[in-house]
Amino acid sequence: MFKIIANIFSIPELRNKILFTLAMLAVYRIGYWVPLPGIETGALSEYFATQGGESSAAKKAASFVAMFAGGSLSQSTIFGLGIMPYISASIIFQILTAVSPALKKIQEEGPTGRQKIMEWTRYATLVLCVFQAIGWLMFISRPGVGGVDPMWIRNPMWWVTAISMLTAGTMFLMWLGEQIDRHGIGNGVSLIITAGIITGMPRAVQWLIDNFNPSDPNQLDWMSIILLALGFVGVIMGAVLMTVAQRRIPVQQAKHTRGRRVFGGQRSYLPLRVNHSGVMPVIFASSLMIFPQVLISGLGEQLRAAGNIGFFTQTLQWLGANLTAGQFLFVVLEAILIFFFSYVWITIQFNPEEMSKQLKEHGSFIPGLRPGPRTAEYLESVMERITFVGAGMLVIIAILPQVIATSMRIDWSVAQFLGGTGLLIVVSVSLDLLQRIEANLLMRNYAGFLGGDSAGNAPRIRGPRA
Repeated sequence: MFKIIANIFSIPELRNKILFTLAMLAVYRIGYWVPLPGIETGALSEYFATQGGESSAAKKAASFVAMFAGGSLSQSTIFGLGIMPYISASIIFQILTAVSPALKKIQEEGPTGRQKIMEWTRYATLVLCVFQAIGWLMFISRPGVGGVDPMWIRNPMWWVTAISMLTAGTMFLMWLGEQIDRHGIGNGVSLIITAGIITGMPRAVQWLIDNFNPSDPNQLDWMSIILLALGFVGVIMGAVLMTVAQRRIPVQQAKHTRGRRVFGGQRSYLPLRVNHSGVMPVIFASSLMIFPQVLISGLGEQLRAAGNIGFFTQTLQWLGANLTAGQFLFVVLEAILIFFFSYVWITIQFNPEEMSKQLKEHGSFIPGLRPGPRTAEYLESVMERITFVGAGMLVIIAILPQVIATSMRIDWSVAQFLGGTGLLIVVSVSLDLLQRIEANLLMRNYAGFLGGDSAGNAPRIRGPRA
């Protein structure tokens, strides 16, 4: 391993890319500590600390957004919104491109069309930033939260300044990610999200240290620590396996005779990823599950404040109690949504007719199947089956931290590293980063991370796009 690290830093171009990426991530973390003007950070932290853990709708929403913002949302720093508005805008345009013939035609124009769609994505990000900033500032300025000094709430200039700073922070992070893409190594936006998730690990380790007491039955003992460590390693292995797993469809290239020479006739394979949709179904399902909880909790509080304790209010209370992370109803609904969005995303991103057409144009075919509609039908049926397996694995990893946090009374800062959206993002981004570094090493006749000779004859890391 030390030899590989020495090889990495012995290549000037690769060394400069890595150092530039680390410097940009350091700039991102510095902005984490710059608060907005007029924010009572102490009162805001105390409010979220007394919200009953993940059972609170407000805290769950804040923790979900904070996963993409590096935890700065609850402290309301200039990077409070994180990169999430840009991700939301990108997802919106991906879906619109798949369903809108006009946008699809623009994208097929090549670099010019993609640049135009990227420009529209930036404008959509700006609009989403303004709306999300207004919503968040209205929430923390409520009397029950106490996150803003009342003197600032009545000042219109404070609202303009705070909204502008939150919007500028997200736009700066978007620019930062583009600079990493251009001059660094790895996907800039994904690395920013990963850095925000990993920064929560010291807090999780500190919680384990503070709650470790073998003599107290209500605290963690050695067996609990061992089980948590084994669970962490096992989930990491499962996430890696799910990220790189693929179904290989054999493909035969047709033979072509030109004069006295025969070309083609080679066999290859068409890789279909088991988890083709990545982490998107979990993100969609988790974000959707927040809204019913927030609406039901808010409506129930208003009815109780008005003195209404009838059947409707009791029903809302029951739904509010069961639509919390770790409860049976919540887990079942989230699992159904993950399966649903997995198939929806495959429908949008995977086009068996287009793939069958490309195989036919390149003179390739699947043995035993006629090119054309029969090949497209076969590819669609295979993708439906492996998507079911991939969605099932996503459900297990998504609900595992909720079950552990509820059954073992583990803090969410620890349980989130035993599964969930954050872990899937970290694993996927780490594999992609290692694959890019290894490609640079092998291109310059250095051995990769898995060892081997200097000619590059070594097992290669299969990233999420392998």
